[in-house]
Amino acid sequence: MKILFIQTGGTIDKNYPKTNAGYAFEIDEPAVSRVLEKSFIGFEYEVVSLFRKDSLDVNDQDRSVLKAFLESTEHDKIIISHGSDTMPETASFVGKIPGKTIVFTGAYLPERFKESDADFNIGVAVGSVNVLTEGTFIAMNGKLMSPESCFKDAVSGLFETKEI
Repeated sequence: MKILFIQTGGTIDKNYPKTNAGYAFEIDEPAVSRVLEKSFIGFEYEVVSLFRKDSLDVNDQDRSVLKAFLESTEHDKIIISHGSDTMPETASFVGKIPGKTIVFTGAYLPERFKESDADFNIGVAVGSVNVLTEGTFIAMNGKLMSPESCFKDAVSGLFETKEI
């Protein structure tokens, strides 16, 4: 089995700027590469950086580029790192792509931070993509959810499932 990891940006990939002045973050190299290198994994993988944006800056043009890439790739097991603020919107936009299992994940703190949830969320995404059949999902906070049935709670910051 081979998993394709796609970086789109978000907090998971953020790092301090390399300049001496400023407080802003910048999107760094894919965090998933560092996580997988230190893990005892039993699968092959490839990492592609499609774009590096904070999720608040991701627009429908970016989503169209992502969807076209997903439709054209030969890979059928795909994990996408994405910022949590607009993850459900992007995952819903991508929708179900026949023959593909797609899992979006991210982190609340950059992977480079000691207390980050990045390793855990990537692990949940990897476990999920191994057992799920086709569809698009979100793996955050130890939960696996459909993009249409979840949201990021504005108070807690956690992903919750909508009441139907």
